Amino acid sequence: MIKILIVDDSALMRRQLTTLFQAEGDFTIRHAHNGKDAVTENRDFQPDVVTLDINMPEMDGITALSLIMAERPVPVVMVSSLTEKGALATFEALHLGAVDYVTKPGGTISLSIDEISKELISKVRSAVKAKVKGNTVRGLAQRLREEREKPPARPVAIRRGVGSEGLVLIGVSTGGPRTLEDILPQLPANFPWPVLVAQHMPPSFTKPFADRMNGLCQLSIVEASHPMPVEPGTVYIGKGGADMVLCHRSGTLTVMAKPESREFLWHPSVELMGRSALECCDPARVVGVMLTGMGYDGADAFTNIKKQGGRTIAESEESAVVFGMPAELIKRGGASVVRLPKKLPGS
Repeated sequence: MIKILIVDDSALMRRQLTTLFQAEGDFTIRHAHNGKDAVTENRDFQPDVVTLDINMPEMDGITALSLIMAERPVPVVMVSSLTEKGALATFEALHLGAVDYVTKPGGTISLSIDEISKELISKVRSAVKAKVKGNTVRGLAQRLREEREKPPARPVAIRRGVGSEGLVLIGVSTGGPRTLEDILPQLPANFPWPVLVAQHMPPSFTKPFADRMNGLCQLSIVEASHPMPVEPGTVYIGKGGADMVLCHRSGTLTVMAKPESREFLWHPSVELMGRSALECCDPARVVGVMLTGMGYDGADAFTNIKKQGGRTIAESEESAVVFGMPAELIKRGGASVVRLPKKLPGS
């Protein structure tokens, strides 16, 4: 049985969540109605996973999370509102150690639960297996520098893409915001390659996330919400609720957002980003980095990048919050290297 602590100040929400997890048949459930109670219940009940609301009286979810992680770290899934304020609070929670988040749509509570029930159950089950500490990935920045400085494995005839420059693609999902906060600030201001990041996020979250990262990094971080020329020293965050692709416009390599494709399960799609890079760029000048996340998004495209002469990095199981996406890349033979970041040269 999975021991779950449900923390929410709304009695109706607690009942709805209880009904949802009881129907699964393998959850033992306890409740807390504010952050103060959550800290106590985490100590006494010792749950395997916690769902934690952000806005609560007496002690809010962010404060409670910081105390939980200091006293008895446990996988936590935040329950957040679909607002810019909710997004900023969620990023703070992820920075403090929360594994994942679920956004509450508008409308009545019962309707909201129906809309997020599958997502919530899936994320809670995944969170139970996730790592809640020791998952820093700082050394990957050094690895990116090493890959950039390597000569290509074969003579390069620049066919369609980025001239003598290169391109870094990053695919990431569960655990990604915190992981990106560790990696991207280490890239120097003179990093000469553009970086594209497909991080699975809802529409209202990617702009606040890009703004937050822009304040932390030496590189320029932008949300790819409209067609933009791809330029060195810039990190493009795929817009939530859309897919991010590369194309050529007037001979210039351009990143743009397009409506979500039904062909793909996750968005912004890592797979579609990778495929478009192969169509627009010389693979020998592409580095694909697969980080923490559930599922297999991008595994096929990144494998093809490797097969066509590019290089790929899969985060190691030891460091990944959730090993799903890197594991799928490795399983397909698509990882040039698998790295435990703390053991990387120069880390």
